[in-house]
Amino acid sequence: MKIGIPKEILDQEYRVALTPAGVYALKSNGHEIFIESNAGLESSIKNEDLILAGAKILNSADEIFNASDLILKVKQPLENECKKLKQNQILFTYLHLAADKKLAQELCKSKATCIAYETIELSNGSLPLLTPMSEIAGRMSVQIGARHLEKYYGGKGILLGGVPGVEPASVVIIGGGIVGINAAKMAIGLGAKVVILDNNLNRLRELDDYFHGRLQTVYSTQHKVSELLGTADLVITAVLVTGAKAPKLITKDILLTMQNGSVIVDVAIDQGGCVEGVKPTKHSEPIIKINNVSIYSVPNIPGAVPITSTRALTNATLPYVLKLANYGYNAVLDDPALVKGVNVHNGYIVHKVVANALDMEFSSLQLTK
Repeated sequence: MKIGIPKEILDQEYRVALTPAGVYALKSNGHEIFIESNAGLESSIKNEDLILAGAKILNSADEIFNASDLILKVKQPLENECKKLKQNQILFTYLHLAADKKLAQELCKSKATCIAYETIELSNGSLPLLTPMSEIAGRMSVQIGARHLEKYYGGKGILLGGVPGVEPASVVIIGGGIVGINAAKMAIGLGAKVVILDNNLNRLRELDDYFHGRLQTVYSTQHKVSELLGTADLVITAVLVTGAKAPKLITKDILLTMQNGSVIVDVAIDQGGCVEGVKPTKHSEPIIKINNVSIYSVPNIPGAVPITSTRALTNATLPYVLKLANYGYNAVLDDPALVKGVNVHNGYIVHKVVANALDMEFSSLQLTK
């Protein structure tokens, strides 16, 4: 199969969809790999490294899309990339369609098969291709929050871990999944006072055992969210409903009760976000201010650490890329996890949760083969 990797064009997105190790594995299986020139440069991957592993370097995205049967990306295609997609091509990337109806419509027009990393789901409910980026985003959310609590960045002017004789910052994490647990590890490691909320009691028990009392676990209700955010210095939203829009847990009324200079890092923004009225921002202008609360709502947080995140992403995606390269669309039919990853096929939304979130027509995948 002919596999193409274009350079990412989202604002300050420095990742690339394949490392030299991934190129070598695909080449060893008899596939052709085309990579846009300098696509990996910001991830410290030179053209020469990719050529040595077996890739061919092409000069433009147009050449990549024209030459390839399988397109690998990191982030969702922008409008001009959608227009390059063709029927019978497979696009494999993060899509997060629940928050972007226009993108879903453009992908349907292309009639390509579009498989989302974030909805590939194993039988135990885990999301193997979302997990590594969630780990990174969770850890980075605390770094980001700590920085924006500094007075220079418009924050309170409070040190996350405090010092002897001065109390630490109060960190509230909403959601006890992969993002939440990684955020908690970092916040506790820096000495903050941490509360984590979730509406799954079994998960709260697991977290309580895992952290051995170093954080407080709280059952999540709207009342409790409102109560805790009134005294929080840093809030991290880490709520995920696979394929669906994130719930608006932080309303405008709750924002009014928060202290001046406090910070929210809305990690859920790629699925629409948990903060009412907040839109996605960019790394170049990451903050929205509401009532003197700093809200960080960048949807591609791991893009800021591309050396780490590119390698972590390829580690997770490569087994699925190999399946798609070896068997084409038939790989989807033979793998229940990949079936759940297909969001768009032959002009239709074929993931029911995504279709419901977008209020678009749903078509069963089996009916659109």
